Amino acid sequence: MQDINALLEALKFSPENIPLRIHVAGLYIQSENYEEAILHLKEALKQSPSNSEASILLGQCYYLTENYSASIILLENYIDGKYPKALQYYCLSLFKEGDMDLAEKHYKQLIHSYPDFSDDALDDAFRAKNSEDLDQDFVDDTPFVEHCDLSFKDVGGMDGVKKQIDLKILKPLQHPDLYKAYGKKSGGGILMYGPPGCGKTYIAKATAGEMNARFINVSLNEILSQWQGESERILNELFNSARRNTPCVLFIDEIDAIAAKRSDLRNSAGKTLVNQLLSELDGFEKNNEGVLVIGATNVPWHLDAAILRPGRFDRLIFIPPPDSESRESIFKIHLKDKPVGKINYPKLAKHSKNYSGADISACIDGCIEMKLEEAFEKNGTIDIETSDLASAMKKHKPVAVNEWLKTARNYAVYSNESGLYNEILEYINKK
Repeated sequence: MQDINALLEALKFSPENIPLRIHVAGLYIQSENYEEAILHLKEALKQSPSNSEASILLGQCYYLTENYSASIILLENYIDGKYPKALQYYCLSLFKEGDMDLAEKHYKQLIHSYPDFSDDALDDAFRAKNSEDLDQDFVDDTPFVEHCDLSFKDVGGMDGVKKQIDLKILKPLQHPDLYKAYGKKSGGGILMYGPPGCGKTYIAKATAGEMNARFINVSLNEILSQWQGESERILNELFNSARRNTPCVLFIDEIDAIAAKRSDLRNSAGKTLVNQLLSELDGFEKNNEGVLVIGATNVPWHLDAAILRPGRFDRLIFIPPPDSESRESIFKIHLKDKPVGKINYPKLAKHSKNYSGADISACIDGCIEMKLEEAFEKNGTIDIETSDLASAMKKHKPVAVNEWLKTARNYAVYSNESGLYNEILEYINKK
């Protein structure tokens, strides 16, 4: 214990040295002096509440001192697969508490992520039972992973966009061996950009459905955290979930909020998050094959230039406001299975120029609310007519699309040296 005494002396002069305190706790664990280890780990967490290393070691100590419930509570924040030791002691604590179903569930996750993992107690209980289930159909228990039943048949119009997605996304994933022969991997990054409400999320889900892939839909409130380093950890967890569930589409909406130009960011936390995203896209330590990352933004001109580098979001798809044929299809999809009379869909499409899919949906919702009032008065359903929809459209103006087109035109005309916004120019010129 002479070495540990010297370290304890050093701690007296530097009580805020958290790495040193954790190291001391580790030495106490090695000598099976768990009570002293717990005291030092609690002090480390008092100074740094989000320190994952201290938390996991403390959870381990709680297990070793048979305080299983405390171990479970502490370690449940670190069972995303990134921390195998945390997942191991979490499973062991559940096992000791008698929660066999949950222990087996996370044990299965553990040996899927780490095939060489071994623990005598857990292996004896679960290994034989789960050995036949560990195949490519494993789905981890993250709440973000879902299966999509949508396909391109559910997307109104947008034939040009669908064709681009088929060539740039679906073909490489449907013929991975052919691409591998030329040294190219399936997966990668796609950036969808365009005015708000024009179906970027819907198209991403339909793409996952066409691929028969799992889908992870990430919103900003699920990534951004007020705690330093937490956003980076969550982003890493999401990418790891996608890697464990290939083929998988990882969709990040409003990606400009986490990938803005670093030169415009005033705090280091924002720059660190951009760097984390770049690292995940590059897959420095992990293999991203089979993971398709789709980013969506209304303001591509705010993105950091490094994001658009080859190998990251190097394939861009412009999602324009729906054309007349697309608007007609959107009306039909939204009115399907609703009480409607004889609807003049071409007329509605003609009078909804510059309406987004979200605008059309809002108009139909407004129309339904009016018809419901009549239905309550007459105690029965009343068909929706073309005139009802036309009245609802007069109350709803497509402000968002018009404003976006004005802004996009300025960037396309005056800041298009790289040709990034050529599709916007082509669209505007056609109009």
